Amino acid sequence: MARALTLPILFVVCGVVVAAVRIAAGSPVAAGIALLVFVLLAGLYSPLAFPRSIGAAEAQRRSAIDGRPIVYWRAGCKYCLRLRIRLGRDARRLHWVDIWRDPAGAAAVRAATGGDETVPTVVLAGRPYINPDPGWVREQLPQST
Repeated sequence: MARALTLPILFVVCGVVVAAVRIAAGSPVAAGIALLVFVLLAGLYSPLAFPRSIGAAEAQRRSAIDGRPIVYWRAGCKYCLRLRIRLGRDARRLHWVDIWRDPAGAAAVRAATGGDETVPTVVLAGRPYINPDPGWVREQLPQST
């Protein structure tokens, strides 16, 4: 989990430093705006921006039952963030596995990608797709009843 929080913590620390410099320069409004921007970036790049992760085994079990894709991701990945943002509310309809929190998930990604941990890796019906287009992923979701 510490790895997943490194970038968000770095954003917050940088925001505090920039805000302190702005305050020292006599510009408290600019300091507040800068701090807010850095805190928002920290939130976007933290695990909080994603639906709750589950383990790889549980995701595979659930996917076999409901047919929903599995998304293997990690915090700090700009491509994972792009997928998450572009899916919008539909992101909750997928099974998310954080490969930094689940060694079995990391192993599944390495097996699918030839040894590296390229994310996002979306697995649909047992077939992996590396960094797929978010529109395509949305089309693959089972229709709600």
